[in-house]
Amino acid sequence: MASKSIDTQVPEKLQFLYEPAEIKVVWGGRGKGATWGIADALLILGLRRPLRWLCARETMESIKESTHATLASRIIALGLQGEYDVQQSKIISRKWATGQQTGDPLAGRYGFSFAGLHNNAEELKSYEGYDGCWLAEAQSLTKQSWRTLTPTFRKDPPHGPFGADGMGSEIWVDFNPQLDSDFCWEQFILRPTPRMKVQPMSWRDNPFFPKKLRDEMEEMRREDPDDCDHVYEGVPQSNVKGAVFGDEMRRVDLEQRIGDVPYDPKQPVNTFWDVGLDTTSIWFVQGVAMQVRLIDYYENKGKAMDHYATTLQQRGYVYGRHYLPWDVGVQASLNGMGAGKSLETILRGYNLGEVRAMPKWQTTQIAINAARQFFPRCWFDGLRTEAGIRGLRRYQWGEMPKSGATTRLPLHDWASHPAAAFQYAAGNFAERVPAPPRDNRPLRPVQRQYSPFG
Repeated sequence: MASKSIDTQVPEKLQFLYEPAEIKVVWGGRGKGATWGIADALLILGLRRPLRWLCARETMESIKESTHATLASRIIALGLQGEYDVQQSKIISRKWATGQQTGDPLAGRYGFSFAGLHNNAEELKSYEGYDGCWLAEAQSLTKQSWRTLTPTFRKDPPHGPFGADGMGSEIWVDFNPQLDSDFCWEQFILRPTPRMKVQPMSWRDNPFFPKKLRDEMEEMRREDPDDCDHVYEGVPQSNVKGAVFGDEMRRVDLEQRIGDVPYDPKQPVNTFWDVGLDTTSIWFVQGVAMQVRLIDYYENKGKAMDHYATTLQQRGYVYGRHYLPWDVGVQASLNGMGAGKSLETILRGYNLGEVRAMPKWQTTQIAINAARQFFPRCWFDGLRTEAGIRGLRRYQWGEMPKSGATTRLPLHDWASHPAAAFQYAAGNFAERVPAPPRDNRPLRPVQRQYSPFG
């Protein structure tokens, strides 16, 4: 079959995509052009040899949140409509569907599949044998997801995009840094391994950087140079702007209270929930002497209450009490998580411990203040509560209302759910555990890897 001539301009810093490497990382700021460059490289390599490629993100609730639209648009831009069949949930290579690979059991299945990583370990196993994975917008990647993903793509040559001349299956990562405490920044930038090829990029490396975006960048640079460095140059921040718990999380980091926090089977585990069909968040907490140990965290979307009760069973903890939010009753409707049954009744049916509903906070600020007083006694397991910690770091204030009000409220977004569940834990422990004296000595930088639990 004759090779198709493709007219495309590859940025110099993306040339390495056309050479073998186990893990390829592209990072930088807005406008660097990496997404189009990666899509083009995968489409071109997919014409050279039959490839199956997973296109993944940390969270993906629908195909609209994937790189499906990007690949489809680049297929048109490169004139490859005859080479790829763009379907609703996948993209299939026409070239390797029939003909020269007669007898190949994978004929008709080469191309691109799409999936989210979060809470998706079982589905990811089905991609074993794929030639590679493109992990897009990886700034939200968690350590747990990375540990689940990497064993799936460990095939030796001739698997992979370069066949017998390559290094087997590959993982491609692209991201715009957010916080310097994020897993992707620490894993790929601060502690890269010899298996990785890491390439920084900026708008300067994009030959197609549009004038409108350049004008926006210059305006931002005049108004807020630090924000411009973060958005366009890829400089990570220590805290999100307007973080509600920014000071508290900074002290948690500097006092080394994120690490290996083991489950103590001699102490009951209490759970604290924020419940909703959009997102349900659960913190798993143990009180040990003067410490509050947050040993685990779980969240999901669009699941019925039975799913969460089963998840609690599978964790294998010895439970004490489960604290649901004050408004949990609304989920008893036919359209709610209980499908006509109260969530308390469903959870009690699993015999996992006592179930209670927390009282309503009088104001949002009271809940926030309770959480701030709670932080100094909290120790977090760095791996199992990583997604919850990420939410606490990103829980932020909204804009000041234009109605003349003198106060503003936190944003109600994905980060508000782990924050709300954490606030319920704060309200519960405030009455039972005396707060330790606050250390007012000046903060000093320390390594995050230390753990007092061995």
